Amino acid sequence: MARRVFEDRAVIHVTGEDAENLLQNVITTDLDKLGEGEAQAGALLTPQGKILFDFVISRLEDRGFRLDVRGDVAADLVKRLTLYKLRAKAEISLSDQETVLAIWDNDSESSESDSAVCRDLRFGGAQVFRSYAKGGVTEAGGAEWDALRIEHAVAESGRDFELGDAFPHDILYDYGGGVGLRKGCYVGQEVVSRMHHRGTARRRLVKVRADTPLPESGSAIVVGEREIGRLGTVSGTTGLALVRIDRVADAAANGETVNAGDATLSLSVPAYANFSLEKEPEA
Repeated sequence: MARRVFEDRAVIHVTGEDAENLLQNVITTDLDKLGEGEAQAGALLTPQGKILFDFVISRLEDRGFRLDVRGDVAADLVKRLTLYKLRAKAEISLSDQETVLAIWDNDSESSESDSAVCRDLRFGGAQVFRSYAKGGVTEAGGAEWDALRIEHAVAESGRDFELGDAFPHDILYDYGGGVGLRKGCYVGQEVVSRMHHRGTARRRLVKVRADTPLPESGSAIVVGEREIGRLGTVSGTTGLALVRIDRVADAAANGETVNAGDATLSLSVPAYANFSLEKEPEA
């Protein structure tokens, strides 16, 4: 069994009889499709449709929810959710009793003692779980988790995109379940819906590979001297990147190479998505 302890994550509880209604009307995740024992990607958007906060959301007992978020923005997310609360019968608070872990390569789905374990739906059918243990956890881990996220193309803010800069479509929430495309209104929904139905998403998360080690995260991806994207999480010769897929297609059509530093890149579409990195044939 492999596991990663996240010392840089925090947990927010949203509880009370109106908790689900409140969140369903504010965040991107369709909570009608989130079952017990499941954890899904989610975001709170700006009115312009860009990701203000990203998190992993799961159900608590008694109609409550757990939002697993970057620790450095957790207090800001509590404040923002409180602004949307109005007269809703809900309590929004930071939990100081839970440690966030990821567990994978585990032969058993049984939970650890004094913890809640949810299947992490961001990884499709893979045996990856999110665990919320209460105290006593000191192991860290790290590189293996990065490699796992790269393998399954699971983006997280700070490493793969900047908060306030990316749309849900950029990081493939429209394919991975992080955005409910058929649910009712939520903050930024109009922009997300328009982008989806018009097919205007031009920047996308892709997997990258090179024959030599990749440069550090954040390095520019270029065709000639023109920047077409940036590297995200990197692990040796593999990584994630946000790129302009129209410019990748132009490069392929013109026989140009895509580079980051001294590395020549091979780009591929994550298995769960179906957009193209090639130019569409003219009618």
